[in-house]
Amino acid sequence: MIRPIGPVATLVVATGAVLAGLGGLGLVSTAPAPAQGPGEGSGEVAAQVSAPDRSFRVGARPRLETSADPESPQTPGRPPERLVLPSLAVDAPVVPIAAQGEVLVPPADPQVIGWWAAGAAPGASTGTTLVTGHTVSTGGGALDDLEEVRPGDPVTVGTGADTVDYVVRRVEEFSKGELARRAEELFRQDGPGRLAIVTCEDWDGSQYLSNVVVTAVPR
Repeated sequence: MIRPIGPVATLVVATGAVLAGLGGLGLVSTAPAPAQGPGEGSGEVAAQVSAPDRSFRVGARPRLETSADPESPQTPGRPPERLVLPSLAVDAPVVPIAAQGEVLVPPADPQVIGWWAAGAAPGASTGTTLVTGHTVSTGGGALDDLEEVRPGDPVTVGTGADTVDYVVRRVEEFSKGELARRAEELFRQDGPGRLAIVTCEDWDGSQYLSNVVVTAVPR
């Protein structure tokens, strides 16, 4: 279910990314995914998995012409199956994720990336294709080193039958407040097609303080 708030609708996502609802985009906080770490009684500290703690509103997406279902893709195209970041030696599976009630949570496995299936598909001419995954403070997450990507690095999204090639344009780190202020620009669904990869960063022992956003454009 999508909860309207005035002219927009708000959904929840667990990594600091944003979602399009009916006529708008939004983000609020939610609980982290299950911790990944050693077994009980090992004496080691379990890894901490990313989760946000800020809420904000971003800009509207285009109206759907083919379906009134807010969880149907807004643009035609094949769903992504893999995300490849050669500079990080990352080749991770991608699965569609959708709102469960008002909550969108990335895959519990931090080595798996989630693609918000109601947003732009890979290679779409309009809208931001949003993929997101958990960060694990002790390692093991596919996006743990996302901040090390550099402009000019290639990114490939595999869609099964073919691939969509992107080149990184920006790698930015935002505090939660900064991300709130820039969200409309970063995750817009009414601009040229592009890819946004989002995860959390800066574990301080109790929470993640910032988000890394990689923006890539078609090659």
